[in-house]
Amino acid sequence: QVQFVESGGGLVQPGGSLRLSCAASGFTFSNYAMAWYRQAPGKERELVAGISITGVVTKYTESVKGRFTISRDNAKNTMYLQMNSLKPEDTAVYSCNRDGPFRFSSWGQGTQVTVSS
Repeated sequence: QVQFVESGGGLVQPGGSLRLSCAASGFTFSNYAMAWYRQAPGKERELVAGISITGVVTKYTESVKGRFTISRDNAKNTMYLQMNSLKPEDTAVYSCNRDGPFRFSSWGQGTQVTVSS
């Protein structure tokens, strides 16, 4: 079965940094574009960053451009999200999944990111 295990979240002060990891299993990781999503309570889930199959092409929602960097290691079936200059509005549960129309209907537990002083 498909499984995503997100880790690396935590409580940080504004301006701080976190590095999230997503360990994927149950499908051929290297055959799919991937993405990080986030959801705050009462809000719709949004795509934060996406990455192509080989990692050459990346995309970001406008609010995180210049602050977040998505990457992947296909040999390890793992995707990462380096988050710098964090803001309170980045507070959310961050989850990983395949990007776009190939996204799985089930989600992992996500990892909580809280940015607060």
